[in-house]
Amino acid sequence: MNNDPMYMEYVDDADEQPARRRGWRVLGWVSVGVSAVMVAGALTSYGVYRNALSNMAKEDVNAAIGPNRPKKLNSAMNILIIGSDTREGSNAKYGRRMQNELPRSDTMILLHLSPGGGSALGITFPRDLMVPLPSCRTRDGGRSAPQSRGQINSTFTTGGASCVIRTIESISQIKIDHFVEINFTGVKQITSAIGGVPVCLPKPVNDSKAKLRLPAGKQVLKGEKALGYVRLRYGLGDGSDTDRIKRQQRFIGALANKTLSKGTLSNPSKMLPLINAVSKSIKTDTELTPDVMVQLAGSMQGISSGKIRFVTAPSGPDPMDTNRVALTQDADPFFSSVRNDKTPPAETKPGSKTTPKIPATQVRVRVYNGSGINGQAGRVMRELEARGFQVELGGNATSATPATKVMYGAGADQHALTLNGIIPDAKPPVERANGVPGKVDLVIGRDWPGLKNSQAGIPKQKGEVRADDDICKEA
Repeated sequence: MNNDPMYMEYVDDADEQPARRRGWRVLGWVSVGVSAVMVAGALTSYGVYRNALSNMAKEDVNAAIGPNRPKKLNSAMNILIIGSDTREGSNAKYGRRMQNELPRSDTMILLHLSPGGGSALGITFPRDLMVPLPSCRTRDGGRSAPQSRGQINSTFTTGGASCVIRTIESISQIKIDHFVEINFTGVKQITSAIGGVPVCLPKPVNDSKAKLRLPAGKQVLKGEKALGYVRLRYGLGDGSDTDRIKRQQRFIGALANKTLSKGTLSNPSKMLPLINAVSKSIKTDTELTPDVMVQLAGSMQGISSGKIRFVTAPSGPDPMDTNRVALTQDADPFFSSVRNDKTPPAETKPGSKTTPKIPATQVRVRVYNGSGINGQAGRVMRELEARGFQVELGGNATSATPATKVMYGAGADQHALTLNGIIPDAKPPVERANGVPGKVDLVIGRDWPGLKNSQAGIPKQKGEVRADDDICKEA
């Protein structure tokens, strides 16, 4: 292992390490799905879950982080997910030779829950991202010296969760509200508790290092096989960490999609085993209490898997070391869009009869192309999705339409006003005789003006993954 503390290597990349040590990073990814379940799930039977939730360990990190933190610019919730390879307690069986070593973290994901809870964005910070490192309170109570350049995954070893939070806040200026730290003892139980995670392999896998043999094609993985799949690096793709991150994003997206689509969140008999599986192997800040989780649950009711996205912080090869990565010029505007996220649209002045009162996340829109321009409906759909709308393709209009129209089915008049409000100079929406109850129809005309400029959502990022993507879709 490299002795330079600036280059904190993966445990599974180091020489002469037992193969079973390699899989811990999956926990960070599984924790995203589990955290989303815990804060976004229908925790209506709170008493049923109280005992399970009380098993979580707590850590007070505010004092260690210190003052001069970023200002909160919206009502979003930002939860930092940290994977830990600690060998304490029952984790010792995954590498007894490391019991006395400081824990490492190569999984750092910022889970951004949008204002109103209608969407979620998981932002991965690559383990070998080179960034300025702030001074942190160390694990022994001292202070580390600031560095102009260091590897981001060294911060957890240096000062634990508080140092990771301080570092990510300093480079993104995004205020982090809570953290969840998870170790690897619950991985097999988590994937087993939901009945396995569907994956799709482009070719067979036979990797002796990961101790994993799988056929090509669609299959459902849980337990040891799920652990082996997510830790796999050289048996699939180009062997890069970037490629592995993308595969892990698809994995956790499939996990979230299955959880949301199978009624797990609203079914205590399914939810309780999942919470039990994870609660004994995670740590949170003292302020992320069960009561806070319940409040978040209320705000996240109705989220669909299509509103859960996964991206990697904009980065590319580090000019100073091609074996490392650095933030690109796209990082600042991306972080700004997260800081200023206004999804759903801000509340308008009360008292106006035409004021839209329904948030975009609750508006279902069918888009029809009457513009005569190929692909126009798809482009508008993506823009509306970025604003938080639930969108589906209606197809082509029966004929070219001169003027753009907003129509609605029974009970969707207020929903139509929300859509109408972001179309410049739009005519008032009208009820559609054969419309679908509760749905709004947008017919794009030849006069389509585009959507009003808005900070309503976080723009789509290159290479992003959605939880409802086809599992066989290549990145």
